[in-house]
Amino acid sequence: MTAFWTEADYDDHELVEVVRDPKSGLTAIIALHSTHLGPGAGGTRFWHYANPEDAMRDALRLSRGMSYKNAMAGLPMGGGKAVILADEDKTKTPEMLAAFADAVEGLGGKYVTAEDVGISEADMAAVAERTQYVSGLPVSGEDAAGGDPGPFTALGIFLGIKAAVKHKLGKDSMDGVHVAIQGTGSVGGGVARLLAKEGAKLTLSDIHMDRCKALAAELDAECVGPDAIMAVACDVFSPNALGAILDDEGIAKLDCKVVAGGANNQLKRPEHGPMLAKRGILYAPDYVINAGGIISVTLEYLCRNDKAPCDINEVRKRIALIPGRLEQIWQESDKSGVSPDQVADKMAQELIGR
Repeated sequence: MTAFWTEADYDDHELVEVVRDPKSGLTAIIALHSTHLGPGAGGTRFWHYANPEDAMRDALRLSRGMSYKNAMAGLPMGGGKAVILADEDKTKTPEMLAAFADAVEGLGGKYVTAEDVGISEADMAAVAERTQYVSGLPVSGEDAAGGDPGPFTALGIFLGIKAAVKHKLGKDSMDGVHVAIQGTGSVGGGVARLLAKEGAKLTLSDIHMDRCKALAAELDAECVGPDAIMAVACDVFSPNALGAILDDEGIAKLDCKVVAGGANNQLKRPEHGPMLAKRGILYAPDYVINAGGIISVTLEYLCRNDKAPCDINEVRKRIALIPGRLEQIWQESDKSGVSPDQVADKMAQELIGR
């Protein structure tokens, strides 16, 4: 493995810490990209990586994405991310979570964590027993912000898809619009249910085919295999699983007019955004459209620190601003000829002083 600071995904990160606790078996990476706007905020991913290079790449890319996401969402937070390297069986123990919590506490508030892929609200509650720098905790009452960020992420993506359909297709309604959704978990499933209520035609896919088929039956949708979803002829392709799927091969498969979904780091490399634009496919930058979850957990964290109640309506009001940010990006892209991802990156970089 080469030195991580020579990798393409290293972007002058302020801190990259490898955490090892042999007693519990914990190996984790905490990456802080920028604290220009505030503490680095971003979730913890629990995942089995075939190679340690993949874990480092994930931490670097995801933490940079969080800097951009938080800045574009108008939040007083920087960008950070953690990955816990799981074994093939994805064994997770209380001792591992405790050791990870101690590492977060040891950073003294520079990094604020929350749940991500493979981590639950219950896991975050366990982490919170040993550090205060955690969000996405279980909340009581329907009007309280916080808890599982998935539904809030899904709401922002749904609103972003509607904005993209209006911008690209000139349609004010989702009725009859065909959306192919990759991933039917908390986020993708939430997006699917919201779209179904508005009359969209849905094609779904998931590596867990039983889950896909169950949701398809619920929503009167079609379910196809994971290898087929990117080639489905549709109006909108919505990736809501893992990232880096928009590479040369993936983009060549697409038969859609819009790409708008919640997966992080959908573009494998910087050249793939312009490649989408060259094909005439409108792209919704992932860290702009999928900001609903971080909006929720950040407001929860800030309110808890201020010992003040946090109204869920404030979260919804901020999520409702996502379509406007996307429209601003698309209008600038249309005017300048620069792809939407590059327009968004420039905006975000200016916000974090880069």
